[in-house]
Parts: sequence; C-alpha cells; structure tokens
Amino acid sequence: MYRTLYGPQGTHINLDGREIINMASNNYLGLANDPDLVAAAKEAIDKYGVGPSASRNIVGNFAIHDELEEALAKFKGVEAVLVFNSGVAANTGVIPVLVGKGDTIYSDELNHGSIIDGCRLSRANVKVYPHMDLAKLEEMLKEPTEGKKLLVADAVFSMDGDLAPLPEMAALAEKYGAMFMVDDAHGDGVMGPYGKGTVEHFGLRDKVTVETGSLSKAFGAAGGFVAGTKEFIEELRPKARSFIFTASPLAPCLTAAALAAINKIADDDTLVKRLWENREYFAKRMEEAGLNTGSTVTPVIPVIVGDAEKAEELSARLYEKGVYAQAIKFPVVPRGTARLRVMISAAHTREDLEKAADAIIEITKEMGII
Repeated sequence: MYRTLYGPQGTHINLDGREIINMASNNYLGLANDPDLVAAAKEAIDKYGVGPSASRNIVGNFAIHDELEEALAKFKGVEAVLVFNSGVAANTGVIPVLVGKGDTIYSDELNHGSIIDGCRLSRANVKVYPHMDLAKLEEMLKEPTEGKKLLVADAVFSMDGDLAPLPEMAALAEKYGAMFMVDDAHGDGVMGPYGKGTVEHFGLRDKVTVETGSLSKAFGAAGGFVAGTKEFIEELRPKARSFIFTASPLAPCLTAAALAAINKIADDDTLVKRLWENREYFAKRMEEAGLNTGSTVTPVIPVIVGDAEKAEELSARLYEKGVYAQAIKFPVVPRGTARLRVMISAAHTREDLEKAADAIIEITKEMGII
C-alpha cells in the first residue's frame, strides 16, 4: 500500500499523519536523519548549491564527489570507485560495459530488477539459474559458449534476507573462466567487519571482478556505486550510459551526507553491532512463536504467511496498532509466498522491537497463522 511520510525517515515516523513504529525501511543503521549527515548536507548546499546541472564528465563533477569515491574505495578495500545517482543506474550502467552481444551472463532467478535490466541492456545471452542452485549453475557454466562469461548475483537477497554462497560461486567463476559481479546493496553497512560488506565478510576481495553497492540504505543518503580496479573504473567512466547521459548526477548535498556516513562507521562499529543485536532479538522472537521466517540470516526478516490477502490483512491490522511492516506479494515474490517484510535497524529500541514482535504474534494467532 502506498503511504506518505510527513517528516524525516526514522524508526518512529509520521505516516499519513500518524505517529508509528517504522519496520519497513532500509535505514539499517538509523543514519537517514542522523545529525552529522544532516549537517554535512546543509553545509554542502551552502558550498555547492542544490544540483550539478551537468554530466560529471562535462562540468558536473564536484570535489565532494571525488572525496566520496576516495573514502568509499578505502572503506571497501578496492583501488577505485565510481558513484552513480542510484543503485539502479550503477547496475544498468556497469553490466553492458562488462559484457555485450555474443557474451553470456549467468544470473540468479531472484536477482534484483536492476540486475535483470542491466543484463537485458547488454544484449548478452542470459542464462538464469534456480535460486542459489550451484549444481545447476555449474551445469550451465560447463556448456560451451563463445565470448566472455559473467556470473552476477545479489549478495543479500532483499525479500528473503538470505545470503548468496559467494565463496562457492567465486570458485565456480574461477574454474570456468567467468568474471564475477556482486551486488551488495543490502550488505553494505550491514555485513562484515565495520559493515564493509558481504565480500569482506567472506574474505573474497581478490575473487570478485566488480562490486556494486548502495548509498541509500545503510548509509542513509542516496546513490549507488561501482567498485573495482582503477583500470576498470577508468574504462567505465566514459562508457556507462547511465553515468554519462545524466545531467543530474548525485547532488552534492547527498554526496556529502554519504561521505559523512562512511566516515562515521569506518572506525566505529557500534551501530553495526547494535543492528545485529537487534536482529538476533527479533528473529528469535519470531522463531520462538513458530512463525515462518524462511532462510533469512540478515536484518531482512520476512514473516511468510503464504496467502496475499492474509499478508495484506496482517499489515493493515499491525498499522492500526502503530506498527508498519509492508505486505509483499506476487509479482515481487513468487505466488504462495506472500509475507510481511520486516526491516531491522540499529536505531530501533528494545521497546520498539518488543511492541512490534508482540503485535505480530498476537495478530497472527488471532488470524490462525500460528
């Protein structure tokens, strides 16, 4: 259901004129309205104005863009980073540079829509393998092909909260001569030491060809990025159509906010640890109640009810109790797997989590779900 905010994004929000606990946001670290990010954004507006009004390859590149890319590269442990105005733009821009007509892409069936769009735009042959089915993936990789090969997958899947088996996938990519691209939009700021991401979590930095990420989730700002070698990023800058053909690259104020977020967590993992403490508490409450949370191992916690109408009813009844968790149904998820998608934040208090958990358990019991 479409709803409207009348205040800042946070764990308590003014939604449609009601004060409510927000369990539906990607604001994993609670940074979207953090005072340091707000101050950095205001300072950047005073210094740079509102928008670039030109492609970054012409005269829309501000010093703050370069500062963010340098900070991100250091944070992610890569040679270079290129920032885009969204994660969608990053994925649709980078994939057609990696591969083209006559090449082959191997893509998980539950990959994000922006990966799917990037694959289509590349004009490469796309082979879709069943979700995290490594045996089928290897079977596909064995098949003779011409041209380059690219294996691409989300690291954290945003509807199920499960984690891709990146070490095994990296091994298959290496065995069969494929490039390996990882989209870590839901892992940045969440997974690994200091939230450096899922690639860092698994220790695979030298096994991943290219990584894409998001600045609009855990980092609380907006935008996306591509991380890789300096040579590849220099090649990408003049070739990625979603980068060069926009006169509205990431606004300086959002760039400054993202930089403030990186600086905030780079040497202090307090928020990341708190996020995982909150996640473990809430997941345990759901599990002990007998609710189906699928295969989640991350702060994305689905409460799977199956029937779409039941999912909508559960969401509506929670809303009346002052808790917002969105109902997700087909075509976003397969038929018969409708659910609430509960998103945990470091900014949630124990009281918030208790109230949300109590409400979910009470209503699902009344509805005969458990």
